[in-house]
Amino acid sequence: MSDDTAPARRARTAAPLDPWLLAAVLLLTGFGLVMVYSASAVTAQARVHDQFYYLKRQLVAAGVGLALLLALLKLGYRRLEQLAVPLLLLVVVALLAVLVPGIGKVAGGARRWIDLGVIRFQPAEAAKVVLVLYLARSLARKKERVRMFSIGFLPHVAVTGLLVGLVLAERDLGTAVILLVVRLVMLFAGGVKIGYLLASVALAIPVGWYLIAGTPYRMQRITAFLDPWQHREGIGFQIVESLLGIGNGGWFGQGLGEGKGKLFYLPAAHTDFIAAVIAEEVGLVGMSLLVLLFAVVVWRGFRATVLAPDAFGCYLALGLTTLIGSQALVNLSVVLGLLPTKGLTLPFVSYGGSSLMTMLAAAGVLLSVSGGQGGFLRAQRSPRIAAAAGSRP
Repeated sequence: MSDDTAPARRARTAAPLDPWLLAAVLLLTGFGLVMVYSASAVTAQARVHDQFYYLKRQLVAAGVGLALLLALLKLGYRRLEQLAVPLLLLVVVALLAVLVPGIGKVAGGARRWIDLGVIRFQPAEAAKVVLVLYLARSLARKKERVRMFSIGFLPHVAVTGLLVGLVLAERDLGTAVILLVVRLVMLFAGGVKIGYLLASVALAIPVGWYLIAGTPYRMQRITAFLDPWQHREGIGFQIVESLLGIGNGGWFGQGLGEGKGKLFYLPAAHTDFIAAVIAEEVGLVGMSLLVLLFAVVVWRGFRATVLAPDAFGCYLALGLTTLIGSQALVNLSVVLGLLPTKGLTLPFVSYGGSSLMTMLAAAGVLLSVSGGQGGFLRAQRSPRIAAAAGSRP
């Protein structure tokens, strides 16, 4: 009797997970949980009389995120192509709902969250992944027509502009910048004419300057970035404390839990500036290992891009890798004083349930592409992607 049954065929054709990518994501998440507790215990004890408050919330987000990772991995990235437009519409509705008083919750002077009880969800985080999904679907379907202005450029700019506009209405310039970076990279890779892309960048510069110059707190961030030491007791306080913590870490750090910056010196110690706490407690060596883990994620992500079985998987892997890598780069640059403060989390590491859940979900999709999986089944590579990989289709 032949054993060529569906389960047997599935077992023979199942693609193994990328162990490098999976290990890097899990290590970043686990290390992030440790550092969230270290950076937030004193603050949590003072605010809510529970030193584990932020850790418990982050553990819930990590559990949900890992469940999403496994679910998306089992589902397979190809089935997400049909969900791109419905998810985009859902995110737009959620972003609009956040702006409604009574639905959107205010924190830190910005209305960005929807209260789901155990956790607060930030739709802008999901918008990053959904934009990648939409662009990947659109670019893969339009193929050579992407070079046409009305087909390959205008619709993608319009959709991205809608998301950026809604995010800016929530006073979230950092997320808006990441959305624009992802769009630029994906459209460039998709074959959109460089002239169109350069024109869009040229138009975005004066708009960006207007958004910064017309908002006092954003101009204060620029002033603090240009000369933080001159404004050490005022608007430059946060970046100065970050740099002092990094310098205090030395080669091997002060030891886990021994950092001083988190003792009400460094604002947002467990969120945007958690890298400064990491540098102080584990030193340059620990920070180098952290950067190495992100480098592994980017390396394996770009490898998945080249070896993807189809165009949709190729663009999807490229967009998700760009999203994770660019956000990590911006966050670390802000902590080191190389960029003005943006309010972006460090992927997988910073406290923030929405960020952690969406990044783990993105990692699940990226793992699915890296394994060439469409519901755990390897598909035939397209000739174009095979040629890019330097192998036969």
